[in-house]
Amino acid sequence: MSRLRRMPRQQPAAARPVRRRSYDQFCASARALDSVGDRWTLLIVRELLAGPRRYTDLHADLPGVSTDVLASRLKDMEQGGLAVRRRLPPPAAASVYELTERGHGLLPVLAALAEWGAPALTGRRPTDAVRAHWFALPLLRALTGLTQEGVLEVRLDEGEFHVRTGRGAAVEPYGFGPAPQPDARIALDAELCLELGRGDVTLAEAVKDGRIEVAGDGPLAAELRGG
Repeated sequence: MSRLRRMPRQQPAAARPVRRRSYDQFCASARALDSVGDRWTLLIVRELLAGPRRYTDLHADLPGVSTDVLASRLKDMEQGGLAVRRRLPPPAAASVYELTERGHGLLPVLAALAEWGAPALTGRRPTDAVRAHWFALPLLRALTGLTQEGVLEVRLDEGEFHVRTGRGAAVEPYGFGPAPQPDARIALDAELCLELGRGDVTLAEAVKDGRIEVAGDGPLAAELRGG
């Protein structure tokens, strides 16, 4: 009989939690970049600022992102408290992602980035994708002076979106497509949106010059017309 002692079976190593990359600096800016500094994260926030979205819709409006990267970023955002996933009630039977209060707090960050980056948009490159609602952030800057609270539908050649003015803009700043019951409508081109965002022209000047067409009869439309 063999005198060799039977070796105990080795237990599989416990899975170690994946640690996100960190700058490991005791600095507020570094901590912020630990959460949103990865590629695509802030653009996902840009999409979710318009409201809850399904994964497939996010993927469609983020040209160039792979499914693996998008899924990874969304998971990181959930773990970081920036977004949550919830199940829509029947008959929708679909899951959507939406920003938390902390995630919504990134609106001024995105607005500042849009203002800073606007001078770089000197011309659309052949490889550039475009979506109408991407012009909401630069347009919001020009609308901050409006006192009337309401929903403003915006029509561009690239499509339609809607923004909220007054105090409502802080809750849900913009949304996709036409508004169900807008308080006013405006029509303009994308280049003018960028000019308004850069501060090259004011909203009042663009309306007066006829570069913005205003439709509607309520208080918001009247304020847009300068009444």
